[in-house]
Amino acid sequence: MTTPLHEKIQDTAFRRAVELLDAGYADALETHLRQFPNLVRATVAFEGRNYFNNPTLLEFVAENPIRNGALPGAIVDVAQVIIRAGAARESVSAALVLVASGRIARECGAQVPLIDMLCDHGGAADAAMYPALSHGEFEAVDALIRRGGVVDLVVAAGINRIAEVSQILPAANGEMKQRALAIAAIHGHAEVVERLLSTGADPNRFNPAGFHTHSTPLHQAALAGHFGVVQTLVAAGASLDVKDALYGATPRGWAMHAGKRDMADYLGVASE
Repeated sequence: MTTPLHEKIQDTAFRRAVELLDAGYADALETHLRQFPNLVRATVAFEGRNYFNNPTLLEFVAENPIRNGALPGAIVDVAQVIIRAGAARESVSAALVLVASGRIARECGAQVPLIDMLCDHGGAADAAMYPALSHGEFEAVDALIRRGGVVDLVVAAGINRIAEVSQILPAANGEMKQRALAIAAIHGHAEVVERLLSTGADPNRFNPAGFHTHSTPLHQAALAGHFGVVQTLVAAGASLDVKDALYGATPRGWAMHAGKRDMADYLGVASE
């Protein structure tokens, strides 16, 4: 059984702060941080190359990665305690990214309140936008837009705003088109995919950084069962034989792994 990350923390004062955070004990945490004021800007090192290998205390409020599977009802108050104690703005923005891209905060009804509070304290809405989109956290995307996040081509493609895609497309460069293609394929927006392909997006390029770089748009669409997107990509010349860089599987293999038998059959026929 894997040991929860917070139980691997060697610094006993830092680990106690995380325990108080997880319990929702805002007052006790405030007292603890007065006793150990350096904790609020300290980091803890976890082994491995992952997105949570050097977090500050504030980043634990997101429950992303999942440690307990829930957040306390007082999590916004807890986060405010940490911010008042002197959390750096970079830490606020890092926590915002984790909150916006994680499902536990949403499932606990804390995602939007945390986003609003973190933005109130200088969190960068734009920095959290792509991670939220990539993970399908659309409530977070809406909240980030409300808090001033820019709706660029990638965001418009990810939330299927076709009119805005058409308006932005003429000035978009190739990299933006590839990002938009990746996110539209992931979320099944066939009309957006078609428009991007018609203006030069490459159906055979592996997805850009932040959008599952080990795979192509066709892999992602096949995995999710987005028939309209898959048909559009295939018609545009997407390779059926390309293998992803992580598992060495074709889009048809991804469909089979996901239990999308009809999709796998279609891709099998299309490759003949």
